[in-house]
Amino acid sequence: MLDATMELVAERSFGSISLREVARGAGIVPTAFYRHFASMEDLGVTLVEDSMRVLRRTLREGRRDLAARQALPTAQNSLAILLRHVHDNEAQFRFLVREQHGGIAEIRRAIDTELRLFSKELAIDLSRLPDLAQWSPEDLELAAELIVTIMLTAVADLLDNDYRGREAERDIVARTERQLVMVFLGMGQWRVRTD
Repeated sequence: MLDATMELVAERSFGSISLREVARGAGIVPTAFYRHFASMEDLGVTLVEDSMRVLRRTLREGRRDLAARQALPTAQNSLAILLRHVHDNEAQFRFLVREQHGGIAEIRRAIDTELRLFSKELAIDLSRLPDLAQWSPEDLELAAELIVTIMLTAVADLLDNDYRGREAERDIVARTERQLVMVFLGMGQWRVRTD
């Protein structure tokens, strides 16, 4: 059912699909849907969790790179990882970007919760870097949130049909790289408050 639903939401919002369409796509009768999910919202939250596994894998790969070098990641390396995963998992990323601000509250909350967890995980990884060891948890989380927000904006831009093509992709990557460099440079200059 998840694959059938992902096909349905490829070009439409989750809120615009029906239980009957999902059941038909999965090759089951509509009443069989309830053997697997309590509601369409439950199906949507499960789709978020599955799609977030893809994003989690992307972030985990970036964090592995971070831990191996014991330094701030380069914007170029971070974006190369993200770009590869967006191209390999376009349907999942498209779903997350569209539904992050979509109409179904349960799905928005599930995405928001997952993104906050990602930011917290990244903040923990950042705290392990010698240059950031004195940072407060709040400052680390703020920096992590900035990085995650920039990356998600890049994903949304990459998936926007108005910006398709190699040249447009290069422009998006270059702009995002500059944004990340600014954050990384700012992090290097940030002074921890001692009050």
